[in-house]
Amino acid sequence: MKKINIFAAAIALAGASLAGCDSPAENQAEDTADAIEAQAEATADAMEEQADALDQTTDGVDSAAEQNLENKADAVRENAEAKAEQVEENAEKATPPQ
Repeated sequence: MKKINIFAAAIALAGASLAGCDSPAENQAEDTADAIEAQAEATADAMEEQADALDQTTDGVDSAAEQNLENKADAVRENAEAKAEQVEENAEKATPPQ
């Protein structure tokens, strides 16, 4: 979880440093992409909390139901990342070179 938050912060910082080079449309697309990823992260975190509640035993072994829900949380993140990338790519393609 901390790795994901650190990674997200690093991406946000890198994006902010490059924001001056983008058109307004690209900046809006980046904001939209960030919102997509933030919403997915919140959803996936909630799913993982539900998964943890399914298996109260701290034996290092996940139940099948817990693992299934964690896999779905991972899929939510991956799908959101793909959508966010597509939003940004579409904006880049629609913006003429400067």
